[in-house]
Amino acid sequence: MKEKEESKTEKKDTKKEILSWVITIGVAVVIALLIDSFIIVNASIPSGSMENTIMTGDRVMGFRLYYLFADPKRGDIIVFEYPDDESKLFIKRIIGEPGDKVEIKEGKVYINDSDVPLDEPYLKDSSDTRSFGPYQVPEDCYFVMGDNRILSGDARFWTNTYVRRDQIKGKALFRYWKGFKWLG
Repeated sequence: MKEKEESKTEKKDTKKEILSWVITIGVAVVIALLIDSFIIVNASIPSGSMENTIMTGDRVMGFRLYYLFADPKRGDIIVFEYPDDESKLFIKRIIGEPGDKVEIKEGKVYINDSDVPLDEPYLKDSSDTRSFGPYQVPEDCYFVMGDNRILSGDARFWTNTYVRRDQIKGKALFRYWKGFKWLG
């Protein structure tokens, strides 16, 4: 009789243990989904458009909440929905802010008719001598370009030239694949 009671107790303990693990795993999955949906954004880099800042094959983590507290600004690297196909995430650097006039003359970027080109120490190669623009950035929109201008398919070539504020998913903070590197 004691053996039957002990067997029942062991079965109950085993069931409780299994249930405890199922609940723990379920809660962990829900927390991970909430973090991924509302706090962080992960993106992989399929091309060399952001070299040497971010390399092909790197993975980048962005912070979704960053722009709740601050406006995106020139120089920020952002993760955003590609304006020509919002199902795709892209990563580029903000060059033009709302209201800016952006012009590229012989590979150099000029903002708001300045005589001095934008200082861009992050560029992979400064041998691009093409000219584009001028572009007048609409309110609530941004003009973005890759750091590897020769290989970057960016705002200069898109049908929908500008990234709307609501398409920005987060500020890229760091690269975590192929070594850690702070980006912002």
